[in-house]
Amino acid sequence: RSEASEYSVGDKVILTGWRVGEARWGGFSEKARVQSGWLVPLPKELTEKRAMAIGTAGLTAMLAVLEFQSNGLLPQNGPVLVTGANGGVGSVAISLLAGYGYEVHASTGRLDLSDDLKSIGASEIIAREELNAVPERPLLSERWAGVVDTVGGDTLATVLPQIKSRGVVAACGNAGGIKFSSTVIPFLLRGIKLSGIDSAMCPTGQRKKAWERLSEDLSTTALDGLTTTISLDDLPEFAGKILKGKIKGR
Repeated sequence: RSEASEYSVGDKVILTGWRVGEARWGGFSEKARVQSGWLVPLPKELTEKRAMAIGTAGLTAMLAVLEFQSNGLLPQNGPVLVTGANGGVGSVAISLLAGYGYEVHASTGRLDLSDDLKSIGASEIIAREELNAVPERPLLSERWAGVVDTVGGDTLATVLPQIKSRGVVAACGNAGGIKFSSTVIPFLLRGIKLSGIDSAMCPTGQRKKAWERLSEDLSTTALDGLTTTISLDDLPEFAGKILKGKIKGR
């Protein structure tokens, strides 16, 4: 069921709400009226601008890091991988993980931005193509203790056989496709975990915890360096760049 409220101003129709089930479409509105239960108090350490710079991407990245930590995945367990590293989730995840002392490897299709990734904490850069060939064997040499995967598809299938024993993969994206082919062997012989990160319906308590940690632990210098501010008039141009993967950060 969907419904919308609207009113006219001259020849323009203004949508004030669009509802599909429990979702609401806000488009690029400057103001929106929402249910109070959807809101999280702004941590005192964050300005409104920095909270918006973090956004859903930063929340997703923090939830992935919390998944690592709740499963006992510590820096001494070995290097971790972030795929789709130049995107919003990937770049915030790199900054957070590096700040916590993890050795972070970053996979990207834009090797020309390798220096940017290193500046926020990545120690090794991996070409995206290296992770696009699905392995023929169910297990490969152990390489990473954990992965924040924003890509899905063949990339997810490629990294699973390379996860260290008791490792954790936090899956939070599907830019590379919604399907992947794998086997149960990494789960049975290495005891790895594949955890889905759901930022949309995340419980309020977990959401508040993530925002508090973001306000305390995410480097504001790194965040400002990842963030580009544009006007509403620039949205059509930047939307096209986002769809083509031509932007970085937030």
